[in-house]
Amino acid sequence: MKKFIKIGKLFCIIAAISMVFGGCGTIFQGTKQEVSFDSGPGAAEVWVNGAKVGVTPCRVELKRKGEYTIEFKKEGFQTKSYRISNSVGAGWVILDILGGLVPVVIDAATGGWHSLDQTSINATLEKQQAN
Repeated sequence: MKKFIKIGKLFCIIAAISMVFGGCGTIFQGTKQEVSFDSGPGAAEVWVNGAKVGVTPCRVELKRKGEYTIEFKKEGFQTKSYRISNSVGAGWVILDILGGLVPVVIDAATGGWHSLDQTSINATLEKQQAN
């Protein structure tokens, strides 16, 4: 019986800490998500919203709350574009509502309850046509 009381107290402490310091989505999945990029042929530049972020293959952490235009560029090949958007996880929203106003505000502001719709993109680049 004492063991169950200790477990119950521990659960209450963890629940109280999560309500004070953040929302469920922010605590359990964070506000950023790693996305991997690759291409054929390799060594293509990866541009996210107009800023170069690396050369394939690479991984980039993107904010879950954002929407992104991804471009793969390589000399002699046509630029290939993709779109990454996000969605709100209903489960995170419900858990936050059960936790009170503070978790809802935190996850809404930080994007903790969002997830990006893609975790990897593999682009196949086509050669430019000779004029």
